[in-house]
Amino acid sequence: MSSKPQKIGLLTTTSLVVGNMIGVGIFVLPAVLSNYGSISLLGWVFTAIGALILAKIFSNFSKIIVSRSGGPYVYSKAGFGDFIGFLVAWGYWIACWVSNGAIAIAVIGAASFFVPELATNSVLSVSLGLGLIWIFTWINSRGIKESGRIQLITTIIKILPLLFIIVFGLFFFKIDNFPSFNLTGESDFSTLSAVATLTLYAFLGIECATIPAGDIETPEKTIPRATMLGTIITTVLYILGTVVLFGVLPLDILQNSPAPFAEAAEVMGGDYGGYFVAIGVIISGIGVLNGWILITGQISMATAKDELFPDFFKKKNKKGAPVNGFVTGGVLSSIVMLMNYTEGLVDQFEFIIQLTVIATLLPYLFTAASYSLVIIEKKLHTKSWIKTFILSALGFIYSLWAIYGSGPDTVYYGFLLLLIGVPVYIYMKWFKSKGN
Repeated sequence: MSSKPQKIGLLTTTSLVVGNMIGVGIFVLPAVLSNYGSISLLGWVFTAIGALILAKIFSNFSKIIVSRSGGPYVYSKAGFGDFIGFLVAWGYWIACWVSNGAIAIAVIGAASFFVPELATNSVLSVSLGLGLIWIFTWINSRGIKESGRIQLITTIIKILPLLFIIVFGLFFFKIDNFPSFNLTGESDFSTLSAVATLTLYAFLGIECATIPAGDIETPEKTIPRATMLGTIITTVLYILGTVVLFGVLPLDILQNSPAPFAEAAEVMGGDYGGYFVAIGVIISGIGVLNGWILITGQISMATAKDELFPDFFKKKNKKGAPVNGFVTGGVLSSIVMLMNYTEGLVDQFEFIIQLTVIATLLPYLFTAASYSLVIIEKKLHTKSWIKTFILSALGFIYSLWAIYGSGPDTVYYGFLLLLIGVPVYIYMKWFKSKGN
């Protein structure tokens, strides 16, 4: 007999949004952006506006389709039907477990700051990476409350180093360190586009509150608040963190720094400041791994409930967790991680990571387009259809630009990845029809 269904509230749901957006990459990104100049701050603002538009669409959708887990899959399916819904779920599911393998590798890289042997000892690195994947697979299998508790704790811990840099960095800020507006020699427009593309990936995860909707208390209220609040918090941390780093570290040091936040912390608090941030980076990676493992199991379960994934993924344990989805995701993530430590397969690993970019962005495109279609079908907001169309159009245009900005190779191979899903969809439809 199953125990009482577990539900999470506003604080934990918000931590899922913030925690899944703030990963390991943001702790390195300001060094990359400094090569473009202070125009990169405009890139942050531009990207943040696009992310907030998409967050608003996801928020509004969660009020229309209530208590249905699946997020972008469910919303795309509502507007375009089973086929598009399946392709969104297929690509998104693959992107999740591939990314989890990459996150485990990133955590190992961050941990090598304290244990240098991790950078040279493949057996030790692989053992730690696999251990992380399966520890958090086990934690998620204990129910969403357990996973949510870990998510909340790690999100708070990962935010602390960023706040430390932002607050105390003001006392070490020197305007002379601030880079010139455009350092590239290219036009401001092309530079802004390049920077906005770089910053875009830091916002992937805005949809995370909508995916476990069935396990959230009063989802029609909690999900919209968590989505908008989480996106705003993340935006403020990103922009202020970059501004402070631009003023604390001299440009030549910042541009060549593999860990700019840690270096800035050393300027403020010596070695202990650097250690504090380095630990924050590791915790950040651990938290984002926990959050995306949760999403991997939830998206496969939601799709299976609609008979578009095998029934195998529907199974829940006594804690109400989609245990088969977690275990399958764990196995696949482990394979991806192992590929990085197999000579000759590193390029293939990077290639697969590139494929997942489009699989993550397409759900935004279809969700934005589906929004206005669902509004019309359900005859909602009849007095503000113009606002609805504008919001939907802005979200669609931004998503389309993001896909274009990811590069032709990513788009081409990403669509090939989705095409692989077509025969899977045909088989699922045939198999289910035979079963009936």
